Amino acid sequence: MRIDGVDRIDHIDMEAVTAVLREAAETAILPRYRALADGDVTEKSPGEVVTVADREAEALITRRLRALLDVPVIGEEAAAENPALLAALPKARYAWLVDPLDGTANFVAGRPSYAVMAALVRQGETVAAWIVHPATGVGYTAEKGSGAWRDGVRLRRGPASADPAALRGAAFTRFLPDAARAHVEAARSRFADAGLGTKAAGVDYPQLAEGTLDFSLYQRTLPWDHAPGTLLLTEAGGTAARHDGIPYRPADDRLGLLAAADPRCWQTVHDILINFA
Repeated sequence: MRIDGVDRIDHIDMEAVTAVLREAAETAILPRYRALADGDVTEKSPGEVVTVADREAEALITRRLRALLDVPVIGEEAAAENPALLAALPKARYAWLVDPLDGTANFVAGRPSYAVMAALVRQGETVAAWIVHPATGVGYTAEKGSGAWRDGVRLRRGPASADPAALRGAAFTRFLPDAARAHVEAARSRFADAGLGTKAAGVDYPQLAEGTLDFSLYQRTLPWDHAPGTLLLTEAGGTAARHDGIPYRPADDRLGLLAAADPRCWQTVHDILINFA
């Protein structure tokens, strides 16, 4: 990576960052998949688990990314121990975001729906993103203004159906207020499918970009969960916006996010799942 005289990155070695995530997967994560020992899993907050794989992968990724570009690294596990790290995100000219093991609960349960993710943020806006699926070896990348890719093949998300009954999506309701949760549960039947998703944003967003899903509704919007995937989706031609229609930015810590295949799909799903008050 190079930085010019006005402190602006003019080239990003996308493959170098992908290699870092693959190294973390191969050395810290895959050897423990379906092989976690007693004591390898702990609860970091009520209902939220963390494993030794999460922590070792994040430490490795943090070292490697700083060697590529020495700017603040905000990792999920580091921020869990020191929440003040997140305060640097809106102020930093550049910062790395790292989710070393997205979908930890799936990983612990032996399910393959988990991912390793990173994003580069410039002045509060995501400008590059990486997602690796260790279970399959598939890797995704996106650069702002330059497109989205799966293992070197360009992703272009086509428009979804105009008929809600033909749409397939996900609505994870765990963190919704009671009234909103009840409304979403009642509205699921209006779609062809509207389950809970994979419970891993790093798996859901590629499905949106590739056309397996048409929409996904989230309440919590932690930046390491959503910065990589929203850039992948929007660079493929999709839409990711807050409930008021403002595009997602990782430094914005408000609740609520709807990702969809295209603006029309976003509005259709928004009218059914969100505009109910």
